Amino acid sequence: MRRIGNKISITINNLTVSYSDHGPDDAPVILFIHGFPLNKSMWDIQVGVLKENYRVIAYDIRGHGNSDPGIDEFSIELFVKDLLRFMEKLEIKKAILCGLSLGGYIALNAVLKYPDRFDGLILNDTQCIADTSEIKENRCLAIIHIMKNGVEQYADEIIENLFARQSFTKNKNEIAAVTEMIISTTKQSLCNTLHALAERKETCDQLPEINIPVLIMVGKEDKITPIAAAQQMHEMILNSKLKIIQHAGHLSNLENSAEFNFQLRKFLELVGKRSFCFSDTDGN
Repeated sequence: MRRIGNKISITINNLTVSYSDHGPDDAPVILFIHGFPLNKSMWDIQVGVLKENYRVIAYDIRGHGNSDPGIDEFSIELFVKDLLRFMEKLEIKKAILCGLSLGGYIALNAVLKYPDRFDGLILNDTQCIADTSEIKENRCLAIIHIMKNGVEQYADEIIENLFARQSFTKNKNEIAAVTEMIISTTKQSLCNTLHALAERKETCDQLPEINIPVLIMVGKEDKITPIAAAQQMHEMILNSKLKIIQHAGHLSNLENSAEFNFQLRKFLELVGKRSFCFSDTDGN
């Protein structure tokens, strides 16, 4: 029997996964996957906006939020297996996936590996390329830094790259919430996820295989996965639309939630009507 609420748990792949589930039983399902090093609460605004017309589910990936880390080595492939098992346990045959950053990597890999399980894909502030040698080295240094100096210092140092400059005066509540998400994550889970990010494979060459509608959104001031990375994916996915979110950095759904939600709802309406034929790129 389906359970509705914000703090529900379910056991999959020998670990407890925490999730929220709202909306009508017979509505289209939208699954939200959070970024690193955050948790499902980063989607609270989007869940609130969509839950009247959609079944909206957000979950904590293993080791984040209130989900157990398990005993397996973290990898994008493992996160995808968790996602599919999660869908099976909730008896979800098809869904629309929405992922940001790390969540985008998971969503993209899931769609490429299990194309028949998804009706649409929303990629936010993410990319298809693998880490360069320099970025891999930086992740290794971050792991050493976290183990030596702790999570709070790591949070203080990465916040600046997650948000656009103006967010530090206009989005103070969101910055405080994100900081809390980071420091509530264990050292080991942060390090394990950094390792998974560094070892992920590129998916760019497979993008032309995607045959479902795709919305790509990116903050105009995203320093981590910039507009060029979003443009690259857009050019390789036939049924895709690219939207640049003004006044936002890497966490565009939090920094400019009004514009993000407008684009999200418009895309979902098109998917529902099966009236998609995307080729344009703009910042509106």
